[in-house]
This record gives sequence, C-alpha cells and structure tokens, in this order.
Amino acid sequence: MEFKEISKVISKELEEINDFFKSVLKTDVALLNLVLKYITSKKGKQIRPILVLLSAGICGKISTRSYVGAAMIELLHTATLVHDDVIDQAKVRRGIASINAEWNNKIAVLSGDFLLSLGLKTSVNHNEFRFLKITSTAVQMMSESELFAIDKARSFKITEDEYFKIINGKTATLISSCCEIGAFSASDKEEDSENLSKFGTLVGLAFQIRDDLLDYVSKSSLIGKPVGNDIKEKKITLPLIYALEKSDNNEKKKIISLMKSKDISKSDINYILDFVKQKGGVEYAQNKAISLCNEAKLILNKYPDSKYKSSLEEITDFIINRKA
Repeated sequence: MEFKEISKVISKELEEINDFFKSVLKTDVALLNLVLKYITSKKGKQIRPILVLLSAGICGKISTRSYVGAAMIELLHTATLVHDDVIDQAKVRRGIASINAEWNNKIAVLSGDFLLSLGLKTSVNHNEFRFLKITSTAVQMMSESELFAIDKARSFKITEDEYFKIINGKTATLISSCCEIGAFSASDKEEDSENLSKFGTLVGLAFQIRDDLLDYVSKSSLIGKPVGNDIKEKKITLPLIYALEKSDNNEKKKIISLMKSKDISKSDINYILDFVKQKGGVEYAQNKAISLCNEAKLILNKYPDSKYKSSLEEITDFIINRKA
C-alpha cells in the first residue's frame, strides 16, 4: 500500500495541520518569508505529523493539542533537514535545490535556527511544556548520535550495538517523540505515552535499517540516489557490519581497505555490494527490520480495533516493504 493511502483516514486533520503550520510561518523579514515559502513548496510524505495524529487517535481523540504537537515536530524536523544539507553539502532536497544551494550556507543555517526556535516557541505559546521536554531530549540525542557516528566513522570500526545506538539517536528518537506527543495530546494515562513512545522507537529503528538496506537493493530511480552511495560516502551500516562479522581477517582487511580508498571506483562498490549479499547481510538486515515491526505490532494489540490502529499497522508493513 502507498503511504498516501494509509494517511487517508486523517486527510482532513492533515489539512488542519498544514493550515496551522502555515499560520506560524509568518515573519516581518521578506527574505525569511521567501525562504520559508520555498521550504514548504514541496512536502515529503509527512510521516511525522501523521504518526502524531494516528497516535492521538488510537489513544483517544485528535484535538488542537495534537495539531500543536504535529506542527512542532514538523518544524523541528524541517530545521534538522536544512542543517543536514549544509553539513552534507547537499545540492538537492525533495527534487528541488536545497536552501544552501539556492541561497548560501549562512542563510540556510539561520533559517534552520529560526525553524528550530519557532518549534520550541510553539509549544511554550500553547503551554505544552511536556512537548518541549520530549523534543528537547530528542534534539540532544540526535546531536550526540551524529557526533558519535562521526567519531566512529574515522576508525571504520563499528559494532552492531554501536550501529543501533547511532540510529536510535539519529532517527528513532524523533519518531518516538512523534508517537509519544500524539498519545499525550489525547490521553492522561502515562501508560499510553510509554506504549506509543516504545512503538515509535521500534518503528524508527526499522525505518532506518530499511533505509540503509535500500542502498544495497534498490534502483537509483526509486530512492533518488545511486545504489552504493552509502559505500561511496564510507558509511558502514547494518548489512555491511553483519557481512564483516561473518568474514575472515583477510576478507575484512580487503573490504575496509576498499572503503578507505580516497576515490573508490564503481567496480569496487559493486564488489562490496556483492560481498554483502553473499555473506547474508541484506537478508539479515531485512529480518531485523521485520522483527522490530512485529514487536511494534504487539504494542498496538493492547488497543481496541480502530481506523487509527489499522493505519499504524499498515505503516509498519509499509516500512519493511518500502522501495523509496
């Protein structure tokens, strides 16, 4: 099922969020308004606000509080994307030029700072201090994990536990925040917030594993980047970690030597791709993602059947089968 189909059950609520989102993106600075309009001109899948709404729906009722939480998360997420593009020197985002490419790094960084501060201010303006605590913790974890990943990348040595520590902080913590905020916006039961937070963590981990896996199995036209791009950028992810663990010292040394090459060739990338597949790295990573999603579904079984529960179950299936 396409993600657009999954989100149909909350299509009206998504429109409300988009209107709310636009209402907070107004400033007195012409240049900033231009940049903000450019940023919002092309939406992604809106996975994060959708998770906020569905988590609210399964725990109670979607309300204005849910909209505030969803807008806050979307502002925070958009800020991290703008900053990531500067760090990665990315030229394209969602099919159009990135902010740093369209303008420059200074404008991109300042725009990202504005979005981040606006997200935090949105929670304060609506007295949603629990939202503020959740997202502040998420931002801290995301920053720490990025720096930990950079440190580990220097040595080309990373264990599976370290990989999960990285993706938990970089990806899963924000997904978990979406679900926890959604639950808290609809229910005063701490158990609901804990359940949905755990669901979000599991789904977030599976999402990132599948994302890393696509670098080994997809076509570039589907994922918007060449297959083997992570290898070219010297990123060691779960499929490669597993393959290396199943190799002898000579094989490990050869693969690490290729990864360290200043200009890794296309034939070397293909060699590493084949190596990972032959060692079972692709299958292992996919099974990990499936296991995490199955565990997430068990949490949903604590709740009565509803359209929101069905959509959350469909999201777990979408994650492990997505092609882009």
